Amino acid sequence: MEELSKRSRGLEEINKRIAQKKADYERYNFSKVQNDILKTFFDLAQEYNTLEEFYQISVAVLQEFMGVQARLYLVNEATRELEFVCDSSQGLQEAGAGAPEHIVLCDRMYAIDGAFVVPIISKMMPDAPEHPKDKELLQGMLEVEAPHALTSQEQFFLCKFANRIGFNLYNRRMSIQNIKHLKFINNLVMDIEHNVIIPNMYFKHLFNRIRTKIHDVEELEKKMRDMKNAIQMDRTSCEDIIKKVAALHQDLIDYHQEMLRHHNNCSLFLESLFRRDHFEKGHLVLHSKRCFVEKEIILPQLEHFARRLEAQGITIERPTDMSSEQIPLRVDIGLLSQVYANYFSNAVKYTEEIIDHAGRPRKAIAYGRTVLPDYFRIGMSGIKFNVFTTGPHLDCEDVAALYTEGFRGKNSGRQSGTGHGLTFVKQVVEMHGGEAGYEATEEGNNFFFILPVDEI
Repeated sequence: MEELSKRSRGLEEINKRIAQKKADYERYNFSKVQNDILKTFFDLAQEYNTLEEFYQISVAVLQEFMGVQARLYLVNEATRELEFVCDSSQGLQEAGAGAPEHIVLCDRMYAIDGAFVVPIISKMMPDAPEHPKDKELLQGMLEVEAPHALTSQEQFFLCKFANRIGFNLYNRRMSIQNIKHLKFINNLVMDIEHNVIIPNMYFKHLFNRIRTKIHDVEELEKKMRDMKNAIQMDRTSCEDIIKKVAALHQDLIDYHQEMLRHHNNCSLFLESLFRRDHFEKGHLVLHSKRCFVEKEIILPQLEHFARRLEAQGITIERPTDMSSEQIPLRVDIGLLSQVYANYFSNAVKYTEEIIDHAGRPRKAIAYGRTVLPDYFRIGMSGIKFNVFTTGPHLDCEDVAALYTEGFRGKNSGRQSGTGHGLTFVKQVVEMHGGEAGYEATEEGNNFFFILPVDEI
């Protein structure tokens, strides 16, 4: 009964608003042309999808039906500056074009030099129950330059038309923002799966290894108890057992340390992916600080992957110059660590043995960096960070699509993967103002990214 009563009250409220609107339109007494403007505007606003098309519709419909020159000025959501967006004769303006001095952002209509400037206002839904009334958002100004003086009724119509622009503009922007937010969350979920959940499964492998070692210790303990109960104890056998116990003890210590490193690594990745800022802004937000890239990012990740590289017979070739010539950069340590984690993870899977220039077998990974003077512009050099792996060069088609979402190369074979890792790399590097790339080199493949630095 209570639910039925709520639905009944809701219908009564809607009917009441319909009656109010009917009375309003009778009072407005819009002309046929004015009604045609509104109908055309609403029809085309549904037909065209982009904001740029919507801007053009907003001014072109007035010129077509009323023979007036119309210009659209909107508040830039990022800078909060009023910008000249579109002209009914010249179309879209260049991005960032400022509004002329006579256009003032205000919540009332005013006339100047034969033009009428009307505020574009939209209603916003309340943020919480404690705000029972809708709030208003001033989004910009609509300028109408008519060949004749506009009547008070025409001015009133323009105010109502500007309100329709504001309503549609607000909904479109919210829709675009929601789509971007959902896309970001979808990518973030993929980042979490690729960079945290899948690597975290390594804990299970470590737990199983520790369990085996613990079982071995239990077996030795039992054997030592049996020997203790014997009348005669072989000293040599006793020494062998002690050595084995000592070795097992060291293994358990090593595994424990490896688990701690893995846990610390996952904690770093979780912190950098689950920041509140990411979800509030709808995109990754950098928390940058000055650091030495090799010491604080590369080496911890390399240590994390050392056992897996060793298990695949991959040699780690370390540079000789990075430690002595380290350059402090402002980077997001957590996110850039995941860049190297993706590169090293791929190295484990795809590094292959080759015969080097001296005729010797070589299966290796190498890292390093190169300074590129004035790479980004004069006075702003770049630092190129390299991760090299031996093996055949990538296919040309693979190279072109290497950093695109979902791409997996022809050499992926049965290797597990989502095709998201290098996309994540590209995103993080570009957020730092840099660029990511690939190049075929002698004896293998070099994956790199270049970050800007103001002074070398």
